[in-house]
Amino acid sequence: MQPKNIEKLFEKYNSGTATPKERALVETWYLKYKHSNPYLSPEQIQEDQKKSLDKLVKHISGEPKIVLWPRFVIAASILAFLSVGIYFLRLNKMPQQHIAINNPVKNDVAPGGNNAILTLSNGSKIVLNSAKIGKLASQGNALINKTNNGQISYKRLDNSGTSKGLAFNTATTPRGGQYQCILSDGTKIWLNSASSITYPVEFDSNERKVELTGEAYFEVAHDARKPFKVVCNGQTVEVLGTHFNINSYSDENVIKTTLLEGSVKVTSKGGVNIIKPGQQAQVENGNTIVKDVDIEEAVAWKNGFFYFQNNNIREVMRQLARWYDVDIKYEGVLPSRIFSGELPRNVNATQILDILTFKKIHYKIDGKIITVMP
Repeated sequence: MQPKNIEKLFEKYNSGTATPKERALVETWYLKYKHSNPYLSPEQIQEDQKKSLDKLVKHISGEPKIVLWPRFVIAASILAFLSVGIYFLRLNKMPQQHIAINNPVKNDVAPGGNNAILTLSNGSKIVLNSAKIGKLASQGNALINKTNNGQISYKRLDNSGTSKGLAFNTATTPRGGQYQCILSDGTKIWLNSASSITYPVEFDSNERKVELTGEAYFEVAHDARKPFKVVCNGQTVEVLGTHFNINSYSDENVIKTTLLEGSVKVTSKGGVNIIKPGQQAQVENGNTIVKDVDIEEAVAWKNGFFYFQNNNIREVMRQLARWYDVDIKYEGVLPSRIFSGELPRNVNATQILDILTFKKIHYKIDGKIITVMP
C-alpha cells in the first residue's frame, strides 16, 4: 500500500465513509500511538512499513464487522498504524485533534477492580477485597470462605438435612467494583459495579431465591427439584439450571435478561415469557418484548470489556460512570453521535474517553467529575 492510499484511508475516516473495519484500524492506532515513541527515524519507519502494511491490506479487505477495537485488530494491526501514523504526523497530514495527542494528561481515573462488601445476617460487614484468604464467618448452617482466587464461597457445615433457620447475606459492589461469589448450591454469580445481591446462606427445601439490584451474570447449578429465582425491580426470572445475565440498573430504562444457555421464564406485570439461548427479554414500564441479540454485548463486562452497540453518548457515559466511580456532567449542545465497539475495562479513563474526540465530542476530568462537551 502506497502512502497516498493510506492518506485516502484517513480521508475516508474523517469524511465518515470508512468501513467499520477501516475505522477500527484508525482508532486502534490512535490509542496506541499517543503512548508510543513518535521519534523514529525515516529508516525505521520504512522498515516497519515493509513488515506491516501487508497486514493492513489483509484486514481491510476482509468481511466487515461492526466493532470499534476488536481484539484481533488490537493484536495484529498496531505495528502497521504506528508506522503509518508517524508518517502522517511528520507530514502534518493529520486533523488538528490528532496533532495534539502527545499533550500530557494531568488528570486521569484508574479502572475499577475486585471490590465488595459482604453484609452478614447480624448486620456486621466484611470488606472482601482486604479480607484474608480462608474462613470469613459462619452463618446458619454454612461456612463462608474467601478462596485463593478471591471469590467468596458457601459450604454446608453438615449433611443432617435440617436447617438452623434461613440466614441472609448481601454482597454489594460500589461504583468501580466487581466481585464473584459461589452460593451454597454451587451457583456462580458475577456481580457488576454498583450492584448488590441478597441470598440465603443455605437454601430451603422448596426453592432457591435471590434478590438483585444492578447487574449480575449467573451460572445456576442444576436442581430439578428447586427452581432458582432472581427477583429484581418487579421482575422474576426463574430457571432450573442455566447461564444468563440480568441488567436491572435503576438509571436504565429497560431491564434486560439475556440467556446464554438453558431456558428462562421471565415474569413481570406484562405477563410471562419464555426465552431461548441468544434471546433477551426487555421489560420497560411493565411491558415485555423478546428479541434476538448479540450475547457478547450482555456479558462483555464479565469478560473485561465494554461493548457498545449503537449507544448514544449518555448511554456510554453511564457505563463509564459506574466502572470508574465518577460523576458525569454535560456542557453545551452535544452533537448526535452513535458508538459501537468493544473496549477493554482495565485501562485508565482517558484511554476510553479519547474515542470521543473522533466524534467531535470532548471531555475534561476534574477529580472524580468528567465533563462532556462539544
